[in-house]
Amino acid sequence: MRDNRPVTSDEIRETYLSFFEQHGHKRLRSGSLVPASFDPSVLLTTAGMHPLKPYFMGLEAPPADRLTSCQKCFRTPDIENVGVTARHLTFFEMLGNFSLGDYFKAGAAEFAWDLSLNGFGFDPKDIWVTVFEGDPALGIGLDEEAVAAWEALGVPRDRIVPCPRSENFWQAGPTGPCGPCSELYLDRGVEYGSPDDLPGGENERFLEYWNLVFMQFDQAPDGTLTPLPNQNIDTGLGLNRMALIQQGVETIFDTDQFVPLIALGRELATGEADDRALRILADHTRGMTFLIADGVVPSNEDRGYVLRRLMRRAIQQGHRIGIEGGFLPRYVDVVMETMGTAYPEIVEERDTILKWVRAEEEGFGRTLESGLKILEEKVAAGSLDAAAVFQLHDTYGFPFALTQEIAAERGLEVDEAGFDALMDEQRARSAGGAGGGKARVGGAADVVRALSETPTEFTGYEHLEEHTTVAGVTERDGVTYVKLASSPFYAAGGGQVSDVGTIACEDGDCEAVVSGVLRAGEDQAVTVELRTGTLKDGERVVARVDPTARHATQCNHTATHLLHAALRKHLGTHVRQAGSAVQPDKLRFDFSHGQRLSPQELQAVEDDVNGWILENHPVRAISTTLDEAKALGAMALFGEKYGDVVRMVSVGDGSFSRELCGGTHVRSTAEIGLFKITSEGSSASNVRRIEAVTGPAAVTLVREHDALLRASADALRTPVDQVPDAIAALQAKVKAAAKAQAAGAAAGVDPAQVAAGAQDVGGAKVLVAAVEGVGGKALLELADKVKGQVGEDAAVVLGSAADGKVGLVALVTPSLVERGVKAGEIVKLAAQITGGGGGGRDTAAQAGGKDPSKLGEALDAARAAITGALGG
Repeated sequence: MRDNRPVTSDEIRETYLSFFEQHGHKRLRSGSLVPASFDPSVLLTTAGMHPLKPYFMGLEAPPADRLTSCQKCFRTPDIENVGVTARHLTFFEMLGNFSLGDYFKAGAAEFAWDLSLNGFGFDPKDIWVTVFEGDPALGIGLDEEAVAAWEALGVPRDRIVPCPRSENFWQAGPTGPCGPCSELYLDRGVEYGSPDDLPGGENERFLEYWNLVFMQFDQAPDGTLTPLPNQNIDTGLGLNRMALIQQGVETIFDTDQFVPLIALGRELATGEADDRALRILADHTRGMTFLIADGVVPSNEDRGYVLRRLMRRAIQQGHRIGIEGGFLPRYVDVVMETMGTAYPEIVEERDTILKWVRAEEEGFGRTLESGLKILEEKVAAGSLDAAAVFQLHDTYGFPFALTQEIAAERGLEVDEAGFDALMDEQRARSAGGAGGGKARVGGAADVVRALSETPTEFTGYEHLEEHTTVAGVTERDGVTYVKLASSPFYAAGGGQVSDVGTIACEDGDCEAVVSGVLRAGEDQAVTVELRTGTLKDGERVVARVDPTARHATQCNHTATHLLHAALRKHLGTHVRQAGSAVQPDKLRFDFSHGQRLSPQELQAVEDDVNGWILENHPVRAISTTLDEAKALGAMALFGEKYGDVVRMVSVGDGSFSRELCGGTHVRSTAEIGLFKITSEGSSASNVRRIEAVTGPAAVTLVREHDALLRASADALRTPVDQVPDAIAALQAKVKAAAKAQAAGAAAGVDPAQVAAGAQDVGGAKVLVAAVEGVGGKALLELADKVKGQVGEDAAVVLGSAADGKVGLVALVTPSLVERGVKAGEIVKLAAQITGGGGGGRDTAAQAGGKDPSKLGEALDAARAAITGALGG
């Protein structure tokens, strides 16, 4: 290698990007780790080409035919390998150069060879390459074109190694762009292996450093390959892998980005700081920092689960090597010091990152010790059944994968099938998780392109009626699609629903109702239902958007921007949009926040939105550069992709609301009329959801509420302003009557008779029984009397079904607590069976449930738990 080769990771990144800029490539900034909303094929960005998919699929026009970037990537499957191997990471940087219909295999090989020799200083004798050997199932043979390209550069044929599909055929997911690839390997010498080793095999001698993907095909869900409109190039060079080579170290974790993080772990550890723990902490804290900066928050679903698992693995490893107190923020600061210059977004989002990091560390830290104690007890007993694993997940917040990993370290297997069954039962009880598949990337484009290759011009920002021409008509699966040369109809995007309206022939002999709009990148087609006549190619038509529906939708869309601004003002800048639905009748807004909004906070948010409406601020949309928009403080939508030129919507002077948005909006805030929040609740862990109405819908809602209030006042025979007091008085009477009824029921139960059912178990008295119609405090009082009748060394569990609910009480003497019988754990276990929860001290605890039919099963479980602890 040459002495002037790049050494630091920053230098490697700049060497690569500058080289391709000098060879006519446009440099792109990294896309988000959260894929754009059009791409359902991946949970997180796993490759450099993911943000460029619309260009490769022909959905959008690329900014240039030659592109280069350094893309943030995250690979979830590698979480468990981190710390075990020398090179696996979750978060990493992928350098890439891309050609869209420009150069192909020969050009890609020439660039890679030139940069390898003259940029990175490699000896050509040390470079080997692999090519695709072909696959009969795909109908493809040896990639002779790639072989010829390498031979033309002087690579000997014996250093060009054919490899199978598993090694040299690339695809980003089960569907989408794909093709054969050619990989470059560095021969590190026989001292790292043997003379028989070859690239692509399981050895340390040959180190892959660059993958050239020759993107030729689109893979459909059934596995068939269709040639792409253009032959494209997608390459990936792992920056961290190249740093390992250039810096002459043995592992990724010895490179410059990781050394400060490893050193921090050694500094903080009070126990034995083994390499695995230090590497997990270094990798995972990098990953969590970048995920949060890109809008992901900890939760139990999808990306949020990946983040939570990452954070909790880091917390657990820190705990294991004796790091005390809140330490994740220390790691965040080091990540920012080492990578903040290249990725300023992590510095800009520092407060948000630290908020979520601290909250998760504090929350999980409180339960980690208790959960680990239970886990260790189960492991020591040599058994880790599904119920215990589920309890660790459900009660202590241990991700299943974390429990599985800790168990594996101790040589135990986990009952995964049993755990899954318990999870399914819980989902059924809580009506969890909406299902439903997602359309494959490019599905809409297939329909739109089949109608016409010429994109439709969208004119709906300027007016709602357009005299235009039918560019194509087709019917698929009973649905009629029409493509217009120019269209005023907005296609659903950014949370806003599609426009509806009509299309009528200019000569009056046809009319169709537009029921939806199909978006394909910047192109579109409308779905129609014909009323009269037929629509034909070349027909002159008048396309009209329904003005009432459009205006109502615009009111709700602008209101979401105002709502977003008010939430950030009152809750903090950690609030970020996590999804929305903008319809004519209502709006829905999801946002990152860790707790329920108080009535005062909701009132303040609603007041601010209505205040901005009354101030009649102008709403302006302008096209500008992404850099200029960000400089002005424009907010970006979660999960959206932006090009160099963006549409920025500002309210007033933009000081309180300025967002990147392609939707339609009112001309001034006064058009919204009235804003009224209808609900606030949880959408997912750490994600809240607000629903609201505006304009006429809000007025109608207020009138309905007034009518209900008047009706309530009439029923209570009290003035409207005294309705709350009248209801409170009624509630007090009902509560007193219920208490008297329960006391009467308890009075009718003979404590001595109940106590007579106690049994001897392991030298102790155990009573588990059901009593009828006794609830609340009366059940606790009865249990106390029964315990007095049973005597010393006793455990008493009483259960009762009253008013359609389950009540449970457990009382345990201290002598039995020492033997492992704990009242809080017993009632919690029993309550879960009845669909409820609760707890308390080791000697006394109460719980409630929702399913009286499960009371017997719950008491049986309580009896079994006590018997098991006493060895009976």
